[in-house]
Amino acid sequence: MLKKVLNFALVAGLAATSATALFAQDVEKNGYKGASRTMLWSTVPIEVVDTTQYKKDGPYVIGFSNASISNSWRVGMLHSIQQAAADNADKIKQLIITDANDDPAKQVSDVQDLISRGVDLLIVSAATAEALDSIVTKAHEDGIPVVMVDRRVTSENFTTFITASDWVYGHMSAQWMVEKLGGKGNIVMLPGMAGVSVAETRIAAAKQVFANYPDIKVLDLQYTDWSPAKGKQVMAALIQKYGTEINGVWNDHGLQGSGAIEAMVEAGWTSFPPVTCADLNGCVKGAVENKAPAFNYDYPPAMGGLSVQVALDILAGKPVPKQYEMNVDIAITKGDETTSVKADKWIEDYARLDAPNDLILSTGIPNYDPTTFSVEYPQ
Repeated sequence: MLKKVLNFALVAGLAATSATALFAQDVEKNGYKGASRTMLWSTVPIEVVDTTQYKKDGPYVIGFSNASISNSWRVGMLHSIQQAAADNADKIKQLIITDANDDPAKQVSDVQDLISRGVDLLIVSAATAEALDSIVTKAHEDGIPVVMVDRRVTSENFTTFITASDWVYGHMSAQWMVEKLGGKGNIVMLPGMAGVSVAETRIAAAKQVFANYPDIKVLDLQYTDWSPAKGKQVMAALIQKYGTEINGVWNDHGLQGSGAIEAMVEAGWTSFPPVTCADLNGCVKGAVENKAPAFNYDYPPAMGGLSVQVALDILAGKPVPKQYEMNVDIAITKGDETTSVKADKWIEDYARLDAPNDLILSTGIPNYDPTTFSVEYPQ
């Protein structure tokens, strides 16, 4: 397959334009409006894939192999994909969706089934990077374009990967926390799921930052499976073990972050350490209600809808970036910006205090309510 490096600004602009089109929010609710900063900050050349070999006439049959819908973020991503398929029903003959229930072996079987059904393109969000690598590689080598979304495989054997930069989340959240602590303190790390690219990349990036500060100590690291309930359970156990020795709570997402805040409330804490959040209303809402210093970097499930748009570009033979990064706003509680990390908007303005804790704020679907969402898409 032909690969080349495209003009940096052009690709960044493409990513920002497509992502922005998916966000139907009022201007005053948005912060930064430019090209994707994760692209602009990157020192790596942007590789672009020539997809002319995949060009064919539609309408198309697209297969989506999902790791699971085991939390509200993943439900939001699924809904974003369904919405995008409905919006492009004139180009899509059928969208076939499978759910692996977080079972890598089942997902391998799901992908094999989608291949046997003759899909024109695969969208895959991998249960684990290693387990799905062989079957994704097989599809890729058999000439089926593969769009990885949210979670990738270990190899580069796919067409494009749609993300919001886990490296940037890890670096920015850790740097903010270090600076909030004045370069000295004890941190507990509550990442998502072991072996999943999102979690492992964010952990590695955060640890790179923490390692630069000899007076920062990571007391403990416990996986939470991106579950508010497990996040609460894990944090409660850490409070039992370390008590007020804990000076910072690093979460790689708001799902477990909301549970961690609940655990601190139930432990009777009235002064809260800095916490990190993403996407979930419960985390930023809890931070506001309990006056906890907080950093929020959304990892928008709207990337699901973007994966459908990019899939249609591939099947039209248009070049796409090898890694397609969505733009992200940074939200911080008022008064808690640091030297290196500034806010695009205040968490106090972003949190929906009148909405349920399990609301995902960044699906890109206007007036989104997961309990009532329904859309007719080609099945």
